[in-house]
Amino acid sequence: MSSPAPAPPSVSSAPNAPRSLWTRKHLLGLEDLSRDEILAILDTARAFDEISDRERKKVPALQGKIVFNLFFENSTRTRTSFSLAAKRLSADVQDFSASTSSLSKGESFIDTAKNLEAMGADILVVRHSTPGTPHLLARHVTCSIVNAGDGAHEHPTQALLDLMTIRKHKGRVEGLTVGLVGDIAHSRVARSNIWGLQKLNAKVILCGPPTLVPSAFESLGCEVAHHLDPILPRLDVVNVLRIQFERDQRSVFPSVSEYFRLYGMTRERLARARPDLLLLAPGPINRGVELTPEVADGPHSAILDQVTNGLAVRMAVLYLLSGRAPV
Repeated sequence: MSSPAPAPPSVSSAPNAPRSLWTRKHLLGLEDLSRDEILAILDTARAFDEISDRERKKVPALQGKIVFNLFFENSTRTRTSFSLAAKRLSADVQDFSASTSSLSKGESFIDTAKNLEAMGADILVVRHSTPGTPHLLARHVTCSIVNAGDGAHEHPTQALLDLMTIRKHKGRVEGLTVGLVGDIAHSRVARSNIWGLQKLNAKVILCGPPTLVPSAFESLGCEVAHHLDPILPRLDVVNVLRIQFERDQRSVFPSVSEYFRLYGMTRERLARARPDLLLLAPGPINRGVELTPEVADGPHSAILDQVTNGLAVRMAVLYLLSGRAPV
């Protein structure tokens, strides 16, 4: 196996840029990653973070590489973030539209991917409603696959940007108690966060109505709670997950107002939490359902920081999967 290409000077000059081993061809989820592999991505993202503050925000790290975004579900932050990340690394980027593709003529998903690979794709970023779709593609193409969300299974880069945000605000993940509150049952973000947080030695508490937080999640090593107020003072971080109304949640709790009364993050609830509580929420957020506007925009909130950190994380992922060594 040939040695990885050296880091470009504009990246390797980042302060305290660490070097770790990364050998994987794909990023399909966090369940299969080791602690060291997760840290390799986070440390590489930290080195890329300062590029966003430069006057010139592009580096030639992926010049000549081709990245295709294959999104079969609607997305604002993830799709835009991956596109911008690839462009800042000087890759050529093409956004794929399923509705105007040959899929509408009966072409299979795998054949579509193989045709894109034949056009020179180096990395396919895939979001699909069917769990396991990125894993299936990884068995049929030779280019790298990034899972940008597969059904209710995983969303690895969202969890990585959440971890990065926690590290930046708290200085560590190890030893913290993190609450994931809301629709755990349907959340790919929750599953990736569970794997990532526990591998970095954080305690995870899942909270929500029994219909959205089944006790079966205890088998993953999490604590399950169905009442928010008793656990809130124990939390260092609370990650508020969106109620996925597109999945028809009318039968899982009596009403939106009832859910908000029991689980909504309000100014009054924050007053009973730790003074340094960190509030996260993967977008989109439903103001007045999972949290109030003053909480979403308040001093505890790092919601927009998550978006910023997502760009650095996705730059790191694309960089590592391209065959580069961690910076």
